[in-house]
Amino acid sequence: MTTLRMASDLAAVMVPIGYVGAALAVIFAIVAAVAIVRGSGGLAGGAVGLWIVGALMSFAASFAREWTPLIVACAALAAMLIVGSVVRAIVNAAGVERADRAVEELPKAVPASKTPVTATSKTPVAATS
Repeated sequence: MTTLRMASDLAAVMVPIGYVGAALAVIFAIVAAVAIVRGSGGLAGGAVGLWIVGALMSFAASFAREWTPLIVACAALAAMLIVGSVVRAIVNAAGVERADRAVEELPKAVPASKTPVTATSKTPVAATS
C-alpha cells in the first residue's frame, strides 16, 4: 500500500520522464515523416520503432494522471505520417527524382543458342618449364 507521500515522490519522477519521452517521440515522428518523403522504408520503420519507445516513456506520466505527453506523442506520429505521405504523393506526382536514384539499365539477357561463336584455337598449347 502506497502512502500519499510516496505517490507524490513517484509522480515527481515520472512526469518529467513522460515529457522527455513525448519530446523524443515527436523527434522520431519527424524523422519518420522525412524518411517517408525520401522513400526510405527501413529508416521509416526504425523511426517508428523508436517512436514506440518514446511513447512508452510518455505513458509514465499517466502515473500522476497527466495524459498530455501521451496525447502529444500520438498526435505527432499521426500528423507526421499524414504529412509525409501527402508530401511523398506530391513529389511522385511532380515527377521529381533524386539524382542519386538514377535507374541504370541492366544488360539484356541473351539465350545461349543465340550467343556469337568465338574462334578458339583447337591445338593445345605446350607448357614450358
